[in-house]
Amino acid sequence: MNPGSERLDKWLWFARFIKTRGLAQKLIERGQVSVNGSKAEKAGHALRPGDKVVIVLGPVRRSVIVRGLGERRGPAEEARGLYEEPQPAERLSSEEAALPLYLPG
Repeated sequence: MNPGSERLDKWLWFARFIKTRGLAQKLIERGQVSVNGSKAEKAGHALRPGDKVVIVLGPVRRSVIVRGLGERRGPAEEARGLYEEPQPAERLSSEEAALPLYLPG
């Protein structure tokens, strides 16, 4: 990993979007995470400050901008400092929530 970057699965866990790194990896594998408009292909994707991350968690789509890289999974207040959420979370219809951001192929 390059200095100034962090694994996507670790960052999602540090930022408290996901309870475990294993769940973060599954979310990425299912195509429910994109970075800078492209599907995140693997959990080890290098994430850098300034990257835009879109995450679909159940019926909610969140778009955030990475502001910092984590060193540990700390309290929620510390985790919120790792990202900026310029728009409120978007509620999806049940049909939209059932689909991945990117279909295979």
